[in-house]
Amino acid sequence: MRRGPIHDDDDDHHDAAVARKGRVVTATGGWPELIRCTTTTPPPSRLPPILLDELIEEILLRIPARSLVRLRDRICSSWRTLISSSQFAKQHLRRSTTVDPTLTPPLIAYYCIGYACPTIGVFSVPSPVENPPHEPTKVVPYKGRRPRSIIDSCNGLLCLYNVERDDGGLRHGAMLWNPCIGSTSQPVEIGGPLSVSGFGYDHVNDKYKLFGRVYKKSGEYVSRIITFGPNITWRTIEDFSCSMPSPHGTFSLVSSVGIFVNGTGTLNWIFHDCFRYVVVRSLDLVKETYNQFPLPDRDLDDDCFMSPHLCILRGCLAACYENKRTHWTVWLMKEYGVPQSWTKLVVIPHHPLLVNPLAGSPLQPIYIFKNNVLLAKAPNHKFVLLNLNDGSIDFPNIDSSNDGMPKLRPLSKGLSSRNFQLCHESLVSPSHLGLQSCSSEMRLVKPSL
Repeated sequence: MRRGPIHDDDDDHHDAAVARKGRVVTATGGWPELIRCTTTTPPPSRLPPILLDELIEEILLRIPARSLVRLRDRICSSWRTLISSSQFAKQHLRRSTTVDPTLTPPLIAYYCIGYACPTIGVFSVPSPVENPPHEPTKVVPYKGRRPRSIIDSCNGLLCLYNVERDDGGLRHGAMLWNPCIGSTSQPVEIGGPLSVSGFGYDHVNDKYKLFGRVYKKSGEYVSRIITFGPNITWRTIEDFSCSMPSPHGTFSLVSSVGIFVNGTGTLNWIFHDCFRYVVVRSLDLVKETYNQFPLPDRDLDDDCFMSPHLCILRGCLAACYENKRTHWTVWLMKEYGVPQSWTKLVVIPHHPLLVNPLAGSPLQPIYIFKNNVLLAKAPNHKFVLLNLNDGSIDFPNIDSSNDGMPKLRPLSKGLSSRNFQLCHESLVSPSHLGLQSCSSEMRLVKPSL
């Protein structure tokens, strides 16, 4: 069954002719989407202007990743070579994350944590905001050969964790997958189950790394960093303890998966104690050392304590607190690692449709759109759109009927038994890292007729 990117069904067609080295191509849509190529030279009187290779590349860098994947396989070999190259993928990623963040919209990938299901569902993040209520956001399912979970994502790559049984017992492995281009790496042996993990990018050494606190058969834990490359290596570092001393007792780990902050090369975890003191412990993937810093102070008279949610918003480390059982406060760390740079982004009042005193979970921001709409997981176990300008809320219509998880309730009715991961589309391929690809690992599930 064919693998490939998530299909975009809303292509507009506005013809414009472009030529490159005697090839006539047609550009369509708001972006120059090229769909035809011929080497036939037209009569001299009708020759279009010739575009230089450098200009062609500049044009392609301004096209969304999913459109470039279609161009890669439908135009000429020189374009396929360019779009498939690691250098072009890095340039496109840099542009889409720094120069024009709206160029490639993010995705949400999710898997089932309630039972063994080999399917991963993916849908576009802007779609719930842009679609009218009668046009639900469609989930695109990908299917693998065995159950998997998602550790984290970075630069369009998702790090998947899987467990297999063979004659020697259970084998624990990790693999990289880019759902936009449909490329998957062969699984990498981890050596045991993970109790704490994180995946990120070492921007100094241009390396993707997986951190894992691995439980060994001897009953001990060992903390390792696995570096993905032609020769996959792992290095044992100082052990990551799930508890550490606090001024009033002991700090305990809140979530086992570290939050990666791009540009800093760090993974971040929240620790808290019974006296409501909260700190962030970080792992520097470049130096492979630990550090820690405090979160914003809480009001002394605040009797509501729920561990804050750590996430990434607008490219910065962010934390969402519930305060005094009346509102949530979202903070941004404008300068990473500097506690004085915590800045209050927004205060969100409690809403009757959001609050669930029995849920025991905080409001979890996912993504902020430029029109100040926040997509979040609410304590009522639903996705919610919060308009930060007028305070209105809406529950997006997400059609998960074909996600291959029939035992779960539809996403429009609840998010329970699912784990979600934000992922930005990119052209970065595991093959760019020197990893051997595996074409049969993850593939699109074609809808039944």
